[in-house]
Amino acid sequence: MLSPWLELPGTAELLGGWSERTGVDLVAHGTTSDAETIRDTAIAQPLLTASALATASHALASDGPQPDVVAGHSVGEFPAAALAGVLAAEDALALVTVRGAAMARAAAATPTGMSAVLGGDPDEVLAHLAELGLTPANVNGGGQVVAAGALDALAALAEDPPARARVVALQVAGAFHTTFMAPAVSELAEAAARTTTTDPRVTLLSNADGAPVTSGTVALERLVAQVANPVRWDLCCEQLIALGVTGLLELAPGGVLTGLARRTLPGVATVALKTPDDLDAARSLIREHAGASAGQEDQ
Repeated sequence: MLSPWLELPGTAELLGGWSERTGVDLVAHGTTSDAETIRDTAIAQPLLTASALATASHALASDGPQPDVVAGHSVGEFPAAALAGVLAAEDALALVTVRGAAMARAAAATPTGMSAVLGGDPDEVLAHLAELGLTPANVNGGGQVVAAGALDALAALAEDPPARARVVALQVAGAFHTTFMAPAVSELAEAAARTTTTDPRVTLLSNADGAPVTSGTVALERLVAQVANPVRWDLCCEQLIALGVTGLLELAPGGVLTGLARRTLPGVATVALKTPDDLDAARSLIREHAGASAGQEDQ
């Protein structure tokens, strides 16, 4: 996923520096590692964060228009916080590396997983998950909820899905954004306590409730707590609409959030930044929409 980006000036140096800081070979994992290797959340999380920040460096010129709003889904909140000026990019990568390793250890302690529930009546879906002892770990909007919890409960969900819904098992290491991740919260909190923050320079939305966060300290606290609490992407989308967002740019590896946006953000122009071939479209979207009611960049 990073091979074409490495052909652009400065990318290899940027990723090389971040690899030294994190102890994760981002270049190798983004070019030659196999799918099983990068599925390890200890590798996937810094790789996703580095991809978002590296591609942002090419899409956003320092002397050009900037996004008015930034938001990220789950681990994407960390590069979002960096783009909002809350964290230095290197600090965001360092924290995500701690986060990924801690969540991998927490996931290994108890066999758990996650499944996407697509369709169905939202209230009926949530009630059915509660009956099975499952957590709605990601409420994404557009008729998509990700259930998380014990494997036997997920198996029961697959055998008896909510009415008019289908269940798709996800290839993840464990029940992220649930109480199963509590041990990872304490590890991340220790690292966060040594991290410097500044207040956001642009509007930064929180996964907790979709609300703008105006304090760097509070933003970091929410990033830590988010590990064991649900992602309310549906509320982030509602906030984007309320702010008057007209354009959304999803950073690499893009595609999932722009797909959701087609159902949750009608009328909002979108660009998913997947390869350098998408840069012209990304820059055009930024020029056209930044400074409108609220231009938005998302990862």
